[in-house]
Amino acid sequence: MIKELEKRLITSLILIPVSIFFIIKGSIFFIFFLSILFLAASYEWVLMTKKNNLFRLLGIIFLFFSFYSAHEFRENENYKVFLFIITICIFTDIGGYIFGKIFKGPRLTKISPKKTYAGVFGSFFLPLIASLFIYEYLYTDQIPDKGTYFLTIVLLTSLISQIGDLIISYFKRKAKLKDTGKILPGHGGLLDRIDGIIFVFPFFYLIIIV
Repeated sequence: MIKELEKRLITSLILIPVSIFFIIKGSIFFIFFLSILFLAASYEWVLMTKKNNLFRLLGIIFLFFSFYSAHEFRENENYKVFLFIITICIFTDIGGYIFGKIFKGPRLTKISPKKTYAGVFGSFFLPLIASLFIYEYLYTDQIPDKGTYFLTIVLLTSLISQIGDLIISYFKRKAKLKDTGKILPGHGGLLDRIDGIIFVFPFFYLIIIV
């Protein structure tokens, strides 16, 4: 667990600042960044669904819409709000990983054997604590309501992110793969890390922007 966590941390220390740079810059820089991510994610999806042409096509269409949604959300909202949503997704993943490893307990579903009820709790608890801290010190001018609206956004984002994780896990299981790829040491493939995010932004795009 320690070595795997070290790899995750090193990769994250490289990936997170690079991602933040492109998100803040926006414009053509962000489009370039999203294009690279889209191509990498699509490549992993094609390899994972090579035995099913329909799923392959529908997946590529969904990924295109997902990255388009992310672009539109960034263009129509302050970059701080975009980063806030990303942060919730990241801590959802971290919370599930840490709580699942430490507390273990009953498995949540056969779709993803490593997912436990303790991990689900952590996936809600940690992003909530992190988002409250971030809100208090950085985002009071961007998200003025720390009541029901704020709580709903955090928990809903975490829920959708977890559902996205399970959906990608389902397809990995069908393809008999542990990870979607090996591009990110300690994390696996790109889809392994953005599986929740690619479902979150289409949701917010449809609800808020459309």
